[in-house]
Amino acid sequence: MAAFRTLDDADVAGKRVLIRVDLNVPMDNGRVTDDTRIRAIEPTVRDVTERGGRAILLAHFGRPKGREADQSLAPIARHLGACLGLPVRFADDCIGEAAEAAVNELRDGEALLLENTRFHAGEEKNTPEFVSALAKLGDIYVNDSFSTAHRAHASTEGLAHQLPAFAGRSMESELDALGKALEAPERPVLAVVGGAKVSTKLELLGNLTAKVDLLVIGGGMANTFLAALGHDVGKSLCEHDLAPTALKIIETAKVAGCEIVLPVDVVVAKDFKANAPHRVVPVTEVASDEMILDAGPATIALVQEKLNKVKTVVWNGPFGAFELTPFDAATVAVARSVAQATEAGHLLSVAGGGDTVAALNHADAAGGFSYVSTAGGAFLEWLEGKALPGVEALRR
Repeated sequence: MAAFRTLDDADVAGKRVLIRVDLNVPMDNGRVTDDTRIRAIEPTVRDVTERGGRAILLAHFGRPKGREADQSLAPIARHLGACLGLPVRFADDCIGEAAEAAVNELRDGEALLLENTRFHAGEEKNTPEFVSALAKLGDIYVNDSFSTAHRAHASTEGLAHQLPAFAGRSMESELDALGKALEAPERPVLAVVGGAKVSTKLELLGNLTAKVDLLVIGGGMANTFLAALGHDVGKSLCEHDLAPTALKIIETAKVAGCEIVLPVDVVVAKDFKANAPHRVVPVTEVASDEMILDAGPATIALVQEKLNKVKTVVWNGPFGAFELTPFDAATVAVARSVAQATEAGHLLSVAGGGDTVAALNHADAAGGFSYVSTAGGAFLEWLEGKALPGVEALRR
């Protein structure tokens, strides 16, 4: 039996189904500029409406302090209807008379979007009064927003304790992919962790050393490890004060049987800008006036060799300054190798968090991964081994 209740367990016909979705999408002058998150909820909304349920969507937008017109979900409702191919009604509040009237007018097979839940302080405070006001509007609760599942808010966690609660299709896919990647993976497991600073990923590194077989460290955080091992990293981004922590992580990994893979050569430049004059050097030969901006070709080959021996890959963070040409080479090459191996059926690959999605899209590799999560904070907390309130509330 699955660990979580899903829509397969729910009888939605004729029911008012409160669905927590993620509509916190980028906007420009009232226009949605990226509808990735909107398209992600389509399977759940269609499932509910096609089975005769009444889909009542709950979402937040931005960080409003009370009711703010420019934080309204009204413009998104129009785009949502176009994406789903069915009319989506809109109520200018998520509780109270306006919301209740809109819900009462809803018929089987129709959809309604309620106004920004964060217009009410009770949302983020998860107050019993606000949870009850939301619960009055539905018979069933469905959470389809993994990206907000790390927050114990009224619409992400509180409702699951007042109504029969189920995971939506997007949430179900995410939990399935994450479970296969770390909770019950096919081994060996290789994790790629990049990004700027070790300090922001201490818990992540600590959790992964106990769970994966190989840990590839890239980006600016690799510089801290190289410096801790006695290498001069010049003007590179580096947290020298965390050298003892880096050495402790290396030792912890060794005890756990986790192999840490660090760059063996790097691409260095004197200026942080696109197409700056650069050279490739071993990690032992970085000049004092140079900065490391990417992993070198020998490192790329080393990581690709490791990839040939594993069955599961978890990816969080780029190898270098991928936004700047040519310092995107390592990220692009390794990402494409993972995508190709995945498409060939040799790997299960899961990625997400922070700059990861942008980096994989830049490499034109995201489509080749088994699963790419757009949930930044929630994905990172899951990698850190933390229990996510919105997910725990859905367990059987």
